[in-house]
Amino acid sequence: MADIRHHVGISAPIGEVYAAVATRAGLSGWWTRDVEGEDRPGGRLAFGFGGPRPAAVMEVSELVPPSLVRWRCVEGPDEWQDTDLSFELRDGGGETHLLFTHAGWRDAGPFLHHCSTKWAYFLLGLKSGFEGGAATPWPDDMPISSWG
Repeated sequence: MADIRHHVGISAPIGEVYAAVATRAGLSGWWTRDVEGEDRPGGRLAFGFGGPRPAAVMEVSELVPPSLVRWRCVEGPDEWQDTDLSFELRDGGGETHLLFTHAGWRDAGPFLHHCSTKWAYFLLGLKSGFEGGAATPWPDDMPISSWG
């Protein structure tokens, strides 16, 4: 099994960063503008990236305001099936530390590498949006390759 892990320090209050990773409105501001579903424990969030169907559906496993969001991928690419995603937030004296994990990949192949880069890009966009720059959620994101 392989995992994607990222750590980003964000100059914003922990409660605001939590809202950005825990709510539909927040997620649409930095990951993809196409978010549907229920952002509550047991709810499902569907994330679209231009296809006729959602690219991924996440079951909200756990919400612990303002420090933790956990999802389980229940629909999406084969490599994402049954993986677990978490956003752990810690107050760090003037900034919020976001520790992101996308865990349980069965294969550490090229798609994991692609997704790791895209997760880093979107998480840095989240940071930028809080710190005076602009977040670039899909469809405004920069392509990193001709793949996806």
